[in-house]
Amino acid sequence: MKVLVTGTAGFIGSHVAMRLLERGDEVIGLDNLSDYYDVNLKRARLARFADQPGYTHVTADLADRSAVEAIFAQHRPTRVINLAAQAGVRYAAENPHVYVSSNITGFLHVLEGCRQHGVEHLVFASTSSVYGANTRMPFSEHQPTEHPLTLYAASKKANEVMAHSYAHLYGIPGTGLRFFTVYGPWGRPDMALFLFTKAILAGEPIKVFNHGRHKRSFTYIDDIVEGVVRTLDRVPLANPDWRGDAPDPATSSAPYRLYNIGNERPVELLRYIEVLEQCLGRKARMEMLPLQAGDVPDTEADVTDLVARVGYRPVVSVEEGVERFVRWYRDYHRT
Repeated sequence: MKVLVTGTAGFIGSHVAMRLLERGDEVIGLDNLSDYYDVNLKRARLARFADQPGYTHVTADLADRSAVEAIFAQHRPTRVINLAAQAGVRYAAENPHVYVSSNITGFLHVLEGCRQHGVEHLVFASTSSVYGANTRMPFSEHQPTEHPLTLYAASKKANEVMAHSYAHLYGIPGTGLRFFTVYGPWGRPDMALFLFTKAILAGEPIKVFNHGRHKRSFTYIDDIVEGVVRTLDRVPLANPDWRGDAPDPATSSAPYRLYNIGNERPVELLRYIEVLEQCLGRKARMEMLPLQAGDVPDTEADVTDLVARVGYRPVVSVEEGVERFVRWYRDYHRT
């Protein structure tokens, strides 16, 4: 297939693009190389595609309507994976307009490209953050998600309902994937594992919110990638049993589906730090702090639907995943 992957200089996007290339797909990669974090890291990710003949890169911003239209018109992708977004839950509090421009306006341009050029399937990134104020565990796609606690989560919730409207109006098959706390090699420098590793190696204290007592469904990047690619290959169908008087949020009478993709075994943050200490051979100096505004105490993924649909569930343990990250970090930073 010819697949347009947005955000290929990003953490998840670069891994997904590489996986598609390795199996023989042609990839059109799009990224604006924003300076939200170290652009050199983004360029290093892209450099991995240098010897991949099936990769074509376009430097453009999803918020640039004419640029996105030109990409669809020139390359005519068969399918699309939208992973480009302004990331960072806390960054949204100070830069709300950036989130709307990238995550909402940019996503509209992707939807229009799919509509105008008959794309077979759109897979797009959502987030476990959409569960917001929900406290019923584990989080299920069949629960309502009407109370996001951050603008980032709200923008991703908007993506879900926008994609559904296009599936309903124009028959564009759309699948949203709610990612749960992704980590691993080539990760973002603003993510906890990256920040913790850098600080511990420098002998500096790490900030541990909620006194480390909250749990997360930490999910290794390879598990995420396998789920994304398998989902891409399974075009959603309308649910014939869907009812408007008892609507199921995860399915529709249109060709549309939502899936959780995350580790079913949540790990307490203090255990996550303990594993990191073991891999680094150093103890962390911890500054214990209360839960941050917008954070939820716990996340736990119910991936029953993903397993049933694509026959796959995340399998990499935190112990193995953190060790792989540390090996990459030491190699990349020559530490």
